[in-house]
Amino acid sequence: METTKPLIRVLTTNVKQASLLWIEGFREACCLHRVVLLCLRSRKLLIRTAQCFLLNGFIFLGSIFVLHSVVVPTLQWILPGQVSNISSQEISSYGNILKLHSFLRSGLIQLFYVFWFYPMYVFSIVLSAMWYNEIAKFGYDAMGRNEHNIVEPTSQNATPTTSSDTTLPTEKHAGLGGIMIGIGEQVYSILLLSFFFLEVYATGVIPYIGKAINFILLSWMYAYYCFEYKWNLSEVSLDRRLDFFESNWAFFAGFGSPCVLAIFFFSSLVSYGVMAILFPLFVLTATSTGAEQDIFLQRMKWKGVGLGRLPIFYAADTVSMRILSLISSKSQHMMQDYKAL
Repeated sequence: METTKPLIRVLTTNVKQASLLWIEGFREACCLHRVVLLCLRSRKLLIRTAQCFLLNGFIFLGSIFVLHSVVVPTLQWILPGQVSNISSQEISSYGNILKLHSFLRSGLIQLFYVFWFYPMYVFSIVLSAMWYNEIAKFGYDAMGRNEHNIVEPTSQNATPTTSSDTTLPTEKHAGLGGIMIGIGEQVYSILLLSFFFLEVYATGVIPYIGKAINFILLSWMYAYYCFEYKWNLSEVSLDRRLDFFESNWAFFAGFGSPCVLAIFFFSSLVSYGVMAILFPLFVLTATSTGAEQDIFLQRMKWKGVGLGRLPIFYAADTVSMRILSLISSKSQHMMQDYKAL
């Protein structure tokens, strides 16, 4: 009995600390008033944010609203699926006509998707991706930061004493070697996040607990996407940002939760439209937040004791490294064959 008390105490402390960090992350994500302040500082940021809202909100979501509120009711009126005020004997004679109406109505609706929604969906993804980068850059510049914002070290044993303990120097590699390292990190990052996205998608089909796991993984995914713009602009190396993210998993789970809550209960197209509007706002809150300082202050309250690193990207990292090793091995064999010739 006596031996279980320390374990219970540690577990209670960890749960309490994780809850506080989760709440802190959730609160930081909801500080959307910072977006207004940044837009007031930067006209370019205001224009890009307004354009993003116009494309994804007014045009994309507005088109979906018009389809379901105007187009579909009009088609149902022109091509009704049932006829009222007729006897059961007359219904059989109208059966083929009603089936034809249903077929034409479904076909016309599909034409709207094929020639309007799907092309707009692709166009929105491509254009929004470019705008997100510009929004993050304009927001970063609007913060007036002359120095890089660096993530904190994740040593769980050391107790921080000053605010300088929350930062680490960035690693800058000059010359061709630095370019190659940067390209390698980008390739690895794309593979890692792609496989993590597949992992998130796969968990959604797990019976009973799939939705809960999917919600948590989606929260981490969106949180990482939001902070990645900031870390890229801050020139934080990939290994440091992954270490910082996995070591402060509770905070980032909280930060990503509002993103997921906003889209979790909508259809896929509506969810995309809503997220396309909200995502740049969360990117700006991530850019303007002092996440490192917030986590540092929480750890100060707990005498620097952390929750430990949670290997969130373990599966995606394993698959990515395996693929990269296969590509590297294949390239070496090709070079050897070329030299043999």
